[in-house]
Amino acid sequence: MRVQTLAILLALSSLSSSPLPGFFVSSAHAAAKWQTVASQEGKRIEIDKARIARVGAGQTIAWSRLVLDRELAVDEQRYNRVEVLNRYDCAGQHFATVKRVYLQGGTPVKEEVIGSGAQRQISVQAGSIDAKLLGEACKLRTVGEMQAVAEIAREAAGAASPAEEQTVAKVMLADVRQLAATPEEAREKAARTQTVAEQRIELPSKAELAAKAAADKALLTDMAASELPPQSAAPANAAASAAPVAPVVSPIPSAASLRRPVPRRVVARSTTPAPTASAPVEAAPVARPVIPWSYEGEGAPANWGKLRSDYVTCGSGKRQSPIDIRDSINVDLEQIRFDYKPTLFRIIDTGHTVEVHVGEGSTLTVMGRQYELVQLHFHRPSEERINGKVYDMSVHLVHRSLEGQLAYLAVLLEKGSEHPLIQTLWNNLPLEVGQELVPEVSIDLNGLLPENRTYWTYMGSLTTPPCTENVLWLVLKQPLQVSPEQIAIFSRLYRNNVRPLQPANNRLIKGSR
Repeated sequence: MRVQTLAILLALSSLSSSPLPGFFVSSAHAAAKWQTVASQEGKRIEIDKARIARVGAGQTIAWSRLVLDRELAVDEQRYNRVEVLNRYDCAGQHFATVKRVYLQGGTPVKEEVIGSGAQRQISVQAGSIDAKLLGEACKLRTVGEMQAVAEIAREAAGAASPAEEQTVAKVMLADVRQLAATPEEAREKAARTQTVAEQRIELPSKAELAAKAAADKALLTDMAASELPPQSAAPANAAASAAPVAPVVSPIPSAASLRRPVPRRVVARSTTPAPTASAPVEAAPVARPVIPWSYEGEGAPANWGKLRSDYVTCGSGKRQSPIDIRDSINVDLEQIRFDYKPTLFRIIDTGHTVEVHVGEGSTLTVMGRQYELVQLHFHRPSEERINGKVYDMSVHLVHRSLEGQLAYLAVLLEKGSEHPLIQTLWNNLPLEVGQELVPEVSIDLNGLLPENRTYWTYMGSLTTPPCTENVLWLVLKQPLQVSPEQIAIFSRLYRNNVRPLQPANNRLIKGSR
């Protein structure tokens, strides 16, 4: 039982050094002490001060939640709260989501576990709500707070575990109390714990982490969300990966799988003792090569649904994107209210596209919901077709609401005069795949909006794995112009990075008249 419990914890988030029994369950099953971090009309963000734990030098895990004054739906389940378990890198100023729990009142209606291979590292912007949460999670904790957490953990373990498992919990609690003794001892113990954990779970190298940065710093995934690393062969991790993945978390594929070179074969290490000289020698078994998703070869779009269990929607989904926009109904659609602001930016070559991450504060509002712009990226040629017509390029602007819903704004690009904003981006292209640049120049995002902002809209999906559905698509009718030279520059990197058209399946498409 003790081994099984530890295996489950490892499968959830690779947080094998976590000292708290019951830490990975929602507040519906564990004591909580919620503190408000931010609030706005109809929404409140809180962090659970009773469930913040150090898991290594400069790293913590903590529960936070979104409390709504109205009900929303996920997979036909109604909810008004979302609790999220995040792992924070205090020094690196970024975090990754490990688990989400949707609740109706105090009752869980859906849980999502993000396997270690699909967790995206998200950079924290100064002054943002994420920055406030990270600040609380990484705040030096008093001895009294640590003792209170230990007491909560002791009570939870005593109530939920049989006598045999309580012995394990007491050992974990002893670690917590010892960690709270003095700041110096706490730092030394954290360093030792991290060393042991690294030996146990084989953390990725710095090079691998750098490669993953693209996917994870975004929150989304067309990418984008960007480019998820290969999933582990371990049974525990396989179970975790099989859990459903919400658009927010996964949304963005990961840079680790985005390299252009052909994937190398991985040879499994045999644990069988070496045979004696008289015994026949058998060749070590060769593991199946890991095939990253791509736009050609074995990882091409036709095979996306077979590459990984969490990509299955790419092959079985009924509301996939892109589509050929035709047979729309023309109605009086409300205007999209744009509030885009000049911003500094980060630009990265993900291995699938050129992706640009922007600062906070640029939003669009449509159909009663506000979405914040997170990142934008390019396709050549356009993924969308309009009555069969394909354009030279398109740019997708990825937006996310506070509830985690995604809205993609597609702007078509056609050959013509030079576009100044896009030229600024091309001037700052990284030299290598996975490299990220932070130029000292700003861009005015309104430059990506045409004068005529009429649009088509339909419900679709991400156009890259995991092809998550329930994405609101807004396709502006008027294209922007880019010069032949600007098209050629992008084509030098990506001559064709589009997913083939997907069946419309009688979806309703509305257009401004």
